[in-house]
Amino acid sequence: METLGNYVMAFIENGGLLAPLLFISFHLLRPLFFLPVVFICISGGVLFGAVAGTVYSLIGITLSSILFYHIIKWMPSTFHKLLHIKRKLIGKHAELTTPQITLLRLVPFIHFHLLSLCLIEISGGFKDYTKLSLLSNIPLAFVYTSIGQWLSELTPLHIIPLLAALLPCLYLLRRKEIIIKWQEFFQVST
Repeated sequence: METLGNYVMAFIENGGLLAPLLFISFHLLRPLFFLPVVFICISGGVLFGAVAGTVYSLIGITLSSILFYHIIKWMPSTFHKLLHIKRKLIGKHAELTTPQITLLRLVPFIHFHLLSLCLIEISGGFKDYTKLSLLSNIPLAFVYTSIGQWLSELTPLHIIPLLAALLPCLYLLRRKEIIIKWQEFFQVST
């Protein structure tokens, strides 16, 4: 999958005037490739810069949310199964607010469409869902696209000190115990 993602990003870079359309359509195809939203937003910052990348990512993410809304409403049994799973994960009586969903979208390992499902649950209809989805996607697109632009501007002179600072942190956060099985410790030599 990573190779496919790199291939598509290289294709978008060389796309010229069609590059924004290809990038936005890649947001729509993202769930099929099991790519996280964060990866594509960061790629948008690397490819287009912070401002244009944020706009393109916002358009792509919102269109992806709208597509999810129509697909999930088209399959009511799947919608009810997903609601059941959501209630198991979050709780029966817990209903997230729009600001909570907006903050949770910034957490990379929380599933994007699970939060869209929460938006469907609290919205009054398609128009309200679209508005809430757009508002909750703005911080996500802005933060991760800005990170992408920041990464693209790093020089090796900046990367080497960052990695040098990261290595001691990795060492300090390592697991500090070693488990050796009895048989491995007292090996019988033949």
